[in-house]
Amino acid sequence: MSKPTDESKDIFTECKNNTENFFNEIDKSSPVYHQIATDIQSKYLEAWKNVISSSIAMQQEYAAKTGMNLNMPEETMKAIREMMANAATAYQNQNKVASDTAETSKKVFDAFSETTKIFASMNRNMMDLLASGMKI
Repeated sequence: MSKPTDESKDIFTECKNNTENFFNEIDKSSPVYHQIATDIQSKYLEAWKNVISSSIAMQQEYAAKTGMNLNMPEETMKAIREMMANAATAYQNQNKVASDTAETSKKVFDAFSETTKIFASMNRNMMDLLASGMKI
């Protein structure tokens, strides 16, 4: 945070400077949080891929050691393919919903920001009008 200076003891200047410093610190940390989230997601997916691959390998080894017939009917193979295709489609749909939600949120924040500017301008005009009537 900024140190008070002798040249200005104006509370509004002090608040403005400290608020600016606060948001500058947040801006600096945002890329760090983004990288952390990306790393966690990557590790999560890697872990699940390893769990599934290990499970398949272990079951395959057990089946081979016990002499199980590994040939499956076409209906079973088709069901497996459809299940994985549906899982991929669900993941794509989830990503689309997340992307659309993020885009909508950006638009909402842009509208909020613009509306705030308009209200601030209206309040400034009202303040000027009231202040002009109070001058002696």
